Amino acid sequence: MASILQASLAAFLLLPVVTAMHSDCIFKKEQAMCLEKIQRVNDLMGLNDSFPGCPGMWDNLTCWKPARVGEMVLVSCPELFRIFNPDQDMRVVSRNCTEDGWSEPFPHYVDACGFDEYESETGDQDYYYLSVKALYTVGYSTSLVTLTTAMVILCRFRKLHCTRNFIHMNLFVSFMLRAISVFIKDWILYAEQDSNHCFISTVECKAIMVFFHYCVVSNYFWLFIEGLYLFTLLVETFFPERRYFYWYTIIGWGTPTVCVSVWAVLRLYLDNTGCWDMNDNTALWWVIKGPVVGSIMVNFVLFIGIIVILVQKLQSPDMGGNESSIYLRLARSTLLLIPLFGIHYTVFAFSPENVSKRERLVFELGLGSFQGFVVAVLYCFLNGEVQAEIKRKWRSWKVNRYFAVDFKHRHPSLASSGVNGGTQLSILSKSSSQIRMSGLPADNLAT
Repeated sequence: MASILQASLAAFLLLPVVTAMHSDCIFKKEQAMCLEKIQRVNDLMGLNDSFPGCPGMWDNLTCWKPARVGEMVLVSCPELFRIFNPDQDMRVVSRNCTEDGWSEPFPHYVDACGFDEYESETGDQDYYYLSVKALYTVGYSTSLVTLTTAMVILCRFRKLHCTRNFIHMNLFVSFMLRAISVFIKDWILYAEQDSNHCFISTVECKAIMVFFHYCVVSNYFWLFIEGLYLFTLLVETFFPERRYFYWYTIIGWGTPTVCVSVWAVLRLYLDNTGCWDMNDNTALWWVIKGPVVGSIMVNFVLFIGIIVILVQKLQSPDMGGNESSIYLRLARSTLLLIPLFGIHYTVFAFSPENVSKRERLVFELGLGSFQGFVVAVLYCFLNGEVQAEIKRKWRSWKVNRYFAVDFKHRHPSLASSGVNGGTQLSILSKSSSQIRMSGLPADNLAT
């Protein structure tokens, strides 16, 4: 259970953990290689069932080649234990081939390879990975609902249609696609709690992984677009926003398409194994990882540049206020920019892959899954323009409803004839405006 979740969670990380393949798949891979090796040895030596010795076998941990009676065979600790503890590379386990068959391993796996320690950690891993999965499931679900609501609001009100909000809307869509791709990936690849998916190699599951990587890379690039737009807005006084938005769209959706397409083609011809959810080939993985790390690095530079510009503007004499209020506004501006730029990804973006694996899972998956929720709240629900437009629409609806009900009570004959309150209200509004227009010259003469 823990190993399946570990593989699922590791696939979400920008930088994969030490081993991309989980323990069940490692054992299955080792078993398949062992059986092939034994068959080759049997064919080479002409061994059969009447061979006076010990046949080759797989003991669910490691492979033992055929041996003659009296021969001692030495093997290294299983690969899985060597991955988690490199010091075990020099440790060996032996078996003697006797007339009664294979002897018990000596020293035992418990003593030689720390097998008991690995077993004792399984329960803790189950609880840990289940907790992380539950955390990011709640985070992505919350973000998806919040972002959908924010998208409806920004699309519904035309007064909110501007280049800045169009960029926000594309960022919201990228967060929504990322959440949806996570749910699809979990549902398709890891619905069954077994290791059957170790050797899945269908077109459908590969297409899901391509879609998943595209959504993730697009999300990072739209975070980069947000930083680039804000920096350009502060640096340049006048610039054609509509033309810039055209190039922003190409960068935000087009660049990930190119990167993921190149990765998919290379993976198809150079490393077409499994469901493409394992990233054992580091060179191929950098086709996706490189642009993402580059966007994070550039966004961090833009973030520093924007903070410098904000400091200069806040310290300007035209801004007013004392020093404490200046730094308060700077701190608030900085905190608002952190989720928008995805600055928190820089914490582990350049750290070694074997450092703080558990902390990275919690930080990048657990907390990162709520980023869409935070961005939607800060840049839609707490936005002054959005709040003002919602209040204006609410007041307009209440006024229309009041006049409609009042007109229906006062003029039931007109209401029953099909003239509704909204139509009558518009007629009254036009009449009142005409009265004011006709009375305007008289007022001017009176003055």
